[in-house]
Amino acid sequence: MTDYLKFQSLPSGRHKDKKHIIIVGAGIMGVCTAYYLVTHPKFDPEKYHITIIESKRVASGASGKAGGLLALWAFPAQIVPLSFDLHQKLSDEYNGVDEWGYRRLTTVSLEGDLTHLDDEDEDEEDEEEDSAHQSDGIVITPSSEKKNDATTENENEKIEDSIKIPVSHDSDSSSSINKPPKKTSRATRQSSIPSDSSFTTNNTATNNNNKSKHTKSKLPTDLNWINSALISNCSTLGGTDTTAQVHPYKFTTFILKKAVELSKGSIEFIIGKVNKIQFSLETGSATGVSYQPSSLKSDYSSTAHTISGDQIVLTVGPWTSKILPDCPISGLRAHSITVAPFKDQTVSPYAIFTEFKTGPYKYISPEIYARQDEVYVCGEGDSTVDVPETTDDVEIVKSKCDELFRQVGKISPNLKKGHTLKRQACYLPVLDVPSSSGPLIGETNVSNLFLASGHSCWGINNAPGTGKIMSELLLDGVVASADISALEPFLYFDASVLVSDDEEDYDDEDDDEEDDEEEEEDVGGAADAEDEDEDDDYHEATETSSETAPSDPEWSKEA
Repeated sequence: MTDYLKFQSLPSGRHKDKKHIIIVGAGIMGVCTAYYLVTHPKFDPEKYHITIIESKRVASGASGKAGGLLALWAFPAQIVPLSFDLHQKLSDEYNGVDEWGYRRLTTVSLEGDLTHLDDEDEDEEDEEEDSAHQSDGIVITPSSEKKNDATTENENEKIEDSIKIPVSHDSDSSSSINKPPKKTSRATRQSSIPSDSSFTTNNTATNNNNKSKHTKSKLPTDLNWINSALISNCSTLGGTDTTAQVHPYKFTTFILKKAVELSKGSIEFIIGKVNKIQFSLETGSATGVSYQPSSLKSDYSSTAHTISGDQIVLTVGPWTSKILPDCPISGLRAHSITVAPFKDQTVSPYAIFTEFKTGPYKYISPEIYARQDEVYVCGEGDSTVDVPETTDDVEIVKSKCDELFRQVGKISPNLKKGHTLKRQACYLPVLDVPSSSGPLIGETNVSNLFLASGHSCWGINNAPGTGKIMSELLLDGVVASADISALEPFLYFDASVLVSDDEEDYDDEDDDEEDDEEEEEDVGGAADAEDEDEDDDYHEATETSSETAPSDPEWSKEA
């Protein structure tokens, strides 16, 4: 990143005498907002300046760890068509296929029953161990295998077979109440979405499930890396005409690089943690932000700094409520892994949603996205841990990641023989409003304070559309690309309470100053009174002395 973007702890001052736009957050929303600002016809680097403030690094949250699925059947409907189309246009313009893994793919939903696999896996493991005894005379224990990072592929397979982690209702079971929003919850089903994929479905078997528990809907012929024997139902959610994917981190960093190039020096990047919005007590409008430099190399991290701006845009996802406490956006943690397929075998381009029974009243629902050179797997979310202060503080539970690998290994023999590349976790920004699934896009009820957050599980999908909408709102004052009237932040919370709080703080300071002045006056008055009393005492003493002193001049001399 440093080859095209310099990181600073303090503002350069280049924003002075220009219209200054401050973007808080360098995730995919902030980056797309910056990109569409500098590509807007009205943007002039001689008249505008953009400062991006990020607490740690570019795409350090969900923007670097999400799955990257794009779909025309996502939500909200107001911006999905716009954003899906912009993804395609960006890929066409900048060779997204090679730069950030853009490609069209097919999305399916799979259902099945895995309850019978545990005993079978144990039998297979026993057979493999017996074979090892007979052929080599050596049995490698799972613990010793785990210690050796250079184990063979067959040994890795034995490790995964031997680990039996119980499914938790709190995090992995479908009965969990702490789930992230399901991408399939609003998906248009097979009957209404055309698909370019050739599915062959055994309708007769499907309609006669009572005759056999193992009747199947056949998988697509090219989805050969999934164990078809486990699938009881397969339906398509979208074909290559309605579904695509990107690698989120590669996309975000590339678009930021392009924005910096096109800005002609009008974008600067500050590493700092924003903790407060600054307001004008006269107008009630936002005037800047207060932040704490957070770079490890900074010499200014011990003190807070303020930078003024004409327009402030918050694109900090689940961290929004840390700056705007009344904003109903929270965070939901989700773990994910990336897997290298066995012997780097290619896997056909599918996004797979699953629901597999693992026991009485127990289900798992990992989502599996095949990328060009790896497979992304994510699990269901949990809200057991609050959103931490920064992305560096996000806790990654290794057992949850290992459980994801075990789950996907049951479904795919190819992935079972592969190995985990990354274990990671991130927070999804969830809007806690029953009447809306988000996001919140637009100006708050505080003038010059804007919000683009709460995109839930469709943040990557809707980022270009959101960025374009924000550029129009900031530079034109109106949005032409989409109707965001139902997404405007002021409909869901009152940001002006921060202004009131500032006024109260200001009044408290005034009261303190007045109290100090009154105390000074009281002290001064008391001192004057004491001086007057001392003068009176002095006069009284003098008069007394004059009355009692002898009149004899000799006495006076002696005295």
